[in-house]
Amino acid sequence: MKVCDCANLLNAKILVESENFEEDLQIACGSDLMSDVMAFSSDESQIMITGLVNPQTIRTAEMLDVKVIIFVRGKVPDETMQRLAEDRGIGLMTTPLSMFTCCGLLYEAGLRGKEAAL
Repeated sequence: MKVCDCANLLNAKILVESENFEEDLQIACGSDLMSDVMAFSSDESQIMITGLVNPQTIRTAEMLDVKVIIFVRGKVPDETMQRLAEDRGIGLMTTPLSMFTCCGLLYEAGLRGKEAAL
């Protein structure tokens, strides 16, 4: 699934475009806890879904090579965060949907998460 397809599916507004918007995504991670996102780390092209709007979100995405962050519940990062994401090549979107609905729609469309190691 391409990032631009995710935006359409989620009725998301693009806040920061990146060169990654035509890239195929393999997996997604949804969490408001950046420690959970870090435990999710993967080599595959990934998208982060969160309601946490602070610079730590951008920095976590950068460390894990996340291509795009989707902010749920209509949350919008401030201009400082948007510039930070742009400088790091990370795309940002916002959707009015809840995290549960957002993840469900993406899953239904074929995007999967990474299974936890047992």
